Amino acid sequence: RPVADLKALVYGTGFAGQGHARALAACGVDVVCLVGRTSEVTGRVAGELGIPDQTTNLAAAFARHRPDLIAIGTPGGAHVAPVELAAKYGTAVYCDKPLAPDSATAQRLYELTRDAGVKTAYAASFRYQPQVRFAADLVGCGQIGRVLEVECVSHYDLNPLIPHSWSHLLAEGGGRLNNNFTHKLSIVEAICGSAATAVCGETRNDMQRAPVAESTHDFRTREETAPTENELDGVEWRQVDSDWSYTVMARMADGSAAAGTSGASLAGDPTRPASALFRHSGLQPRHHDDSIVVYGTDGALALEGAYATGRVFVRSRTGRTWVELPIPESIVAGLPQIADNAQRNWTALMRELVADLRGEQSEPYQTFFDGWRYQVAIDAVRAACGWTELPTVGRA
Repeated sequence: RPVADLKALVYGTGFAGQGHARALAACGVDVVCLVGRTSEVTGRVAGELGIPDQTTNLAAAFARHRPDLIAIGTPGGAHVAPVELAAKYGTAVYCDKPLAPDSATAQRLYELTRDAGVKTAYAASFRYQPQVRFAADLVGCGQIGRVLEVECVSHYDLNPLIPHSWSHLLAEGGGRLNNNFTHKLSIVEAICGSAATAVCGETRNDMQRAPVAESTHDFRTREETAPTENELDGVEWRQVDSDWSYTVMARMADGSAAAGTSGASLAGDPTRPASALFRHSGLQPRHHDDSIVVYGTDGALALEGAYATGRVFVRSRTGRTWVELPIPESIVAGLPQIADNAQRNWTALMRELVADLRGEQSEPYQTFFDGWRYQVAIDAVRAACGWTELPTVGRA
């Protein structure tokens, strides 16, 4: 039932929860209540965001407000309860990645919302980078021919003494696969115009334990409370089981409309899937800049930055130099006019979900089905069980 005047709950008071609240407001949705873990923080953040009601009781918030939409901005281990309540009340759900800590739970949440008939959006949202949209357009018009392979490489050089938190525990949604690979896979699928059909890979835990220190509400400032090497005497340590390094290979379905001029000779069978390599480590230093490179039958595209936040370059197969391409103004203008990358991308996805709920025209967007697919991929890589097929629409 399309609803013009939408009201929403926001679940989570940290970086993502605040970002979701701002995205809702930018889309003209009335954010009526903020739900958090502690009264003090929830009240403070609600006041800062101008949200009229706040509580630590999620069930009470649903009963009191009966929202049209809930935005979930907590770590992945806390997504079950709000999704269950959303299904019960027929409330649409906008949920940050990962959908759940494991594929079985993700499948249950997907099937629960599907059977309840509620719309869902899955916020692996860096696919909305203007650079990604530009690259997708270039691939779609045959600029580099048919895509053969994609290579994503990044190293973050994080402090190994980051205080122990949810990010160190798989059960709470931690790990680099949950919080980095999800964005990368979404970006690659957007550029290629097709879905990953199978994956294999492995992970490594480079951080066996982490110090207990003052926690931070915003994960972006978590290194500020990390102890120095000179402050470790007497520090309490806790075990870490999350992945801090991963290597993933993926097969991509052929989504190109037409091969380039040399496609037949270089690619062979046009139905052969493209391959994608994802290499990331959270703790190791960079040697070369983070990048996403797309190789085709007639050339290649290079996007600077782990999440395609830098410049875009193209090189033809016969050329010898990389040429920078300016992002068309039409692409920039078609996205929310927000400078911060994360906030713009959350808002871009929210805009599509809200338009859909209002019965307006919207672009296709990722749903809980994608969140389930991604967790199947992540579980397979963690288990190092070899090539694993991912769910497809026909097998949903």
